[in-house]
Amino acid sequence: MKKTLYSISALLLMGGLLTSCLNDALEVENQSSFDGKKVFSQYQTAEFAVIGIGEIFAHTNSYNARLNHMYGYNTDIELKMGSQASDAKVDEYTLSEYNTKPDNGSLDTSNNGYNEIMIGIERANLAIQNLRAYGNTTNNRDMAYLLGEALTYRALYYYELIKMWGDVPLHLEPLTSATLYDPKAERDDVYAAMLADLDTAIPLLYWPYEATQTMRTDRMNKAFAMGLYARIALNAAGYAWRPADGKTGTGDPGSLRLSTRETMSKAELYPKALAYLKEVIDSGSLSLDPSFESLWHKFNDFSHVTASREVMFVQPFGNARGRWNYAHAYPHTANSPFIKDKSSKGGATGPNPTLWWKYEKQDVRRDITCVPMRWNQDVENEDGTKGGWEMRNASSFYWGKYRYEWMIDYPGGTGDGCKPIVMRYADVYLMAAEIAAWTGDLDYAKICLKEVRKRAYKGNEGMVDAYVDALTAGTAVNSDDAAIDDFETEGTIMKAIIDERALEFAGEFLRKQDLIRWGLLTKKLNQARDDMKDLACMRGNYADYAKLTEPKDFKNSKNVVIATFDTYYAFWRQKGQGIEIFGLEKDEIGKTPAGYNSEADNGGWNRLDFLSQGIFHQVPSGKATEETYKDEKSYRWMYFYNNDFNDPYPRSTWPLFRHNLSNAQGSLVNDFGYANL
Repeated sequence: MKKTLYSISALLLMGGLLTSCLNDALEVENQSSFDGKKVFSQYQTAEFAVIGIGEIFAHTNSYNARLNHMYGYNTDIELKMGSQASDAKVDEYTLSEYNTKPDNGSLDTSNNGYNEIMIGIERANLAIQNLRAYGNTTNNRDMAYLLGEALTYRALYYYELIKMWGDVPLHLEPLTSATLYDPKAERDDVYAAMLADLDTAIPLLYWPYEATQTMRTDRMNKAFAMGLYARIALNAAGYAWRPADGKTGTGDPGSLRLSTRETMSKAELYPKALAYLKEVIDSGSLSLDPSFESLWHKFNDFSHVTASREVMFVQPFGNARGRWNYAHAYPHTANSPFIKDKSSKGGATGPNPTLWWKYEKQDVRRDITCVPMRWNQDVENEDGTKGGWEMRNASSFYWGKYRYEWMIDYPGGTGDGCKPIVMRYADVYLMAAEIAAWTGDLDYAKICLKEVRKRAYKGNEGMVDAYVDALTAGTAVNSDDAAIDDFETEGTIMKAIIDERALEFAGEFLRKQDLIRWGLLTKKLNQARDDMKDLACMRGNYADYAKLTEPKDFKNSKNVVIATFDTYYAFWRQKGQGIEIFGLEKDEIGKTPAGYNSEADNGGWNRLDFLSQGIFHQVPSGKATEETYKDEKSYRWMYFYNNDFNDPYPRSTWPLFRHNLSNAQGSLVNDFGYANL
């Protein structure tokens, strides 16, 4: 059955493997070998087909080993570790630093993510067409659910395509030789089609935990479809780098703007989006996990697939596919007992170091999200053994949400089976807060914001009430530019929501799209650049650390001192499966922990040169010179983005890659200046 079902999809690599001879083959496949009635008139085979729509997530050059850890950063809070100055893989750094080229060595392949998602859309189109023809969806509730699931998959995949590539061809029917080489559609047409798909799908889907199909979060459900509607609406009504109207697919340079269509305005899209979000909240089908930490234990041991009322949908990986923790977990060196082999893993991305200071001390999310540590085989333990946790300096914060030691069935190797969360209930609250503020319902916006914040301040809920109750509407009501106007204005609801989404979803890679749609991508990256420099130089908000420093020499590979910087020292010791830190809180600066008298009499504490300008230097020691330490282009804060535009927006979407273009029979053209590369 599977061979029959995907005989068409195997051909449809959408420009990667397509040649003109496939036109005839496509017609033959549609007319003969695909028996839609046989597959889609019976629930079991139809269900297999619909589940198969999500199988493309597990393809190596799709989300498995590419898209999940090559898109979503750099933002003001999420960074790829290192930079082009660190002399690492240039192709990967151009992706993160908003300078991707059509011949990018990591993504310019015949089976790249664009092609794979298009295969997923073709599978969805086949399922939708045949379920409508043969599934008796009017009278069979389960068949209707499958139709809703296929429609929701199609909407999700097109959202992902727009997010990463901007304007793309729109196919709402299975491909034929006549439509195979369709040009790009205006993204507003794609948005409209996907919102219509979700309007159709939502009545057909089951609520979470209402039916057997929705007892798992790797299947579509009504709440997720409603949340996806809101997510798409927020993006459709927001800012993006767009071609001029009518110029899509012509090589147009584009500009930062809103849609000019009334149907894509906030006034048109927000009311229905908010109604859907309120319906999810009022349904009682979901709830926040009582503990922020337990939520991430569930992620790492995979129980978020069946035992989380907060998680709404996850990418449907098998337990040995996907490389999420492989890329995003905090690092483990070789021989860690938690990774089951002799290779190093984790640490490809991490928080912007300044993020740790954005949380208040009472916010439990801070020490779960931002961890300056790794597991190192060379750590010397008090009992004479080796191997354990150690603190890293301020340039090496990592994600504490993703941890190998919290996994249960990790098989070893690169495939860790982690199932990335596409949406969780906290996002419903914060999207509802943002849209409600726009409508002028400040009270409802505050109620939703409090729901998320009170979990973060468990035991200190009074702080939440005091903070949220004092918020004002600012410029939020009926404004397209509230985020731009208020992102630096303390005490406004929009700034509070911008900040809260950073604190809640850091490391989940929603931020890039948020910044783009708010019109804040350049502004927030510039703000983050300046903030990181302030941290490194211990000035501004970080000036207290500069009061208690010692000089530290920085040496080249020949052990020659080539720079000296004032350095702040902190303390750490192993505690459980992690570390305890002393010296970073404001009331600890310049003090020593109890029991620490000297390096010889340390009470189990270790002293670490934690913060200075020198630790943000990116040039490898073998190439470091006195001149590179003086050159600001050698420092990490210069690489939030790095392109000829001196602006991330013109490169905020990727180009179609050469494999896509060369096999598209001239039907596809890159906009935004990519056509000249």
